[in-house]
Amino acid sequence: MQRSYQTLNAIRPYYDVVVIGAGISGLTNAALLSKTGLSVCVLEMDARPGGYLAGFRRKDYRFDSAIHWLNQLGPDGLVTNVFDFIGKDHPTANPQKKIKRYVGTDHDYLLTDNPDNFKRTLILDFPHERKGIERFFKAAKTIGRSFHVLGRMYRSEETMSKAELIPHMLKKLKYAIPFLKYLRYAGSEGVVKGLNTFFKDEKLLKVFASEMDMLSCLVPIGWAYYGDYQLPPTGGSQVFPEWLEHVTTSMGNDVFYRCKVNQVRTDNGKVVGVDVDHKGHSKTIMCEHVVAACDVETLYEKMLPSDAIPEKLKSKLKEAELYSSSVTVSLALDCPTEQLGFDEEMIYLSRDEVSREEQSNGDPHTNGISILAPSYRDPSMAPVGAGTLTLYVPAFFDQYDHWGTELDEFGIRKRGEEYKRIKKWYADIIIDRVAERFAPKLRDHIVYADIATPITHWRYSGNRNGSMMGARPGEANFKAKIAHYQTPVKNLILSGHWAELGGGVPVAVKAAANTALLVMQQQRLKAAKIWANYMVGKASLEDAERSGLFQQYNEAWTRDLTPAEKLQVNKVA
Repeated sequence: MQRSYQTLNAIRPYYDVVVIGAGISGLTNAALLSKTGLSVCVLEMDARPGGYLAGFRRKDYRFDSAIHWLNQLGPDGLVTNVFDFIGKDHPTANPQKKIKRYVGTDHDYLLTDNPDNFKRTLILDFPHERKGIERFFKAAKTIGRSFHVLGRMYRSEETMSKAELIPHMLKKLKYAIPFLKYLRYAGSEGVVKGLNTFFKDEKLLKVFASEMDMLSCLVPIGWAYYGDYQLPPTGGSQVFPEWLEHVTTSMGNDVFYRCKVNQVRTDNGKVVGVDVDHKGHSKTIMCEHVVAACDVETLYEKMLPSDAIPEKLKSKLKEAELYSSSVTVSLALDCPTEQLGFDEEMIYLSRDEVSREEQSNGDPHTNGISILAPSYRDPSMAPVGAGTLTLYVPAFFDQYDHWGTELDEFGIRKRGEEYKRIKKWYADIIIDRVAERFAPKLRDHIVYADIATPITHWRYSGNRNGSMMGARPGEANFKAKIAHYQTPVKNLILSGHWAELGGGVPVAVKAAANTALLVMQQQRLKAAKIWANYMVGKASLEDAERSGLFQQYNEAWTRDLTPAEKLQVNKVA
């Protein structure tokens, strides 16, 4: 898709809604609100859409930046449900059969879309833990059932009247009960206590060495029971934001890049507009609503007047438990990944001889390593006869004296030779560990290596310490009410992974669906009732069409070829 990099002169002086951030949540908001007939402007500080889904190109290889797997993109999934409403030409995902391979010094197990095979293998290896293993898989299946109904239970309480709230909460409680008893099992000691309620064999505990809360052990198996693992669509994760951008612009609204919002303007505690900078030039855009699909701390601390947000709320956010950042090593290979022994599943490589804390403490020698072969899943990501391999490890912003960077006068971390040295040293250790365990000749096939550190993730997302997904689900964050849509500033609404705990595409799309509903409600649009009913299964696509309250989208999007596909077309020509 040829993207138009317009100047500030092309921005209208007024929009009904300004969306800050062109990630999956911001763009889903824009597409949904465009269908109601509202004027929408999306402002993105990067040069392309997608946020963590933007991915990148190196030579003729395409890389995803964040996806391990997808959920809620099956026929009944939340994401599919929302995207169907926007347009039936949306990218689709294929079911994933092989899901996760747990590999340690002394174990190697595979979770597939038939989890009972995994269960039977564990029982064969640990017959003395049979009853506990069966209870563990039963608990996982129960949790999976709760997730399965999420496709029609994603409306937030903040969008509901008191009359709607009571029956909703009773229904939600029914499906939340399986989760609640496991929330307290968090942290390295907590997850061991949780696992010990099922089994105690140390070797069996090592299979789940990577997890730092009990739900992370159970949820993947629960999803597998209900077939809720999908592979990214052909072309990679980038095609989701590209499609949403197309919907928004084809319906007459605007998406602008390299635009940094410096200030959200307020008057008597209400949003009135934003000040935006583009290549040193500034402009004020007036609006009725601002949807902030960006880092909430940046919003509250830098974009708003100092007294706009109570200090208590800002302090809570500073203390919130966030997901860690990561080092991501993206490898372009001169051979298919299957030639080196890699397959569809994500591999988690751990070391049985180290503690649980050491699996995620940021040390490249002990960290668990997640390994993906994106080009095996989608051959369009690499040239014919070539492949891509992606390695992830948890890492932290302040490691190695902030990765050898120094702050300049603008608060930006300068990346010099020391930064390059540290990140290469770190990546070399990770690559060597993967080569030693799986592919001794891996280095012989590397064409290009791209290394992203927590500094990289911070630069591109703005998230505190380069967090990959924002605030973690857990007892502390639930009690502190970290996740919220409505802000103390009227008509300023959050979206993305600060509106909901957790991360990933389903959470981002769920947040967008609710933020868009709040805007519709506050704009007093009749369409709000139809959309609210659709979210809970009380209205259909046909009902929405018959209402005449939503604009028709022409559903004419076509996916651009990947660099590898273009290369092949040119060779044939």
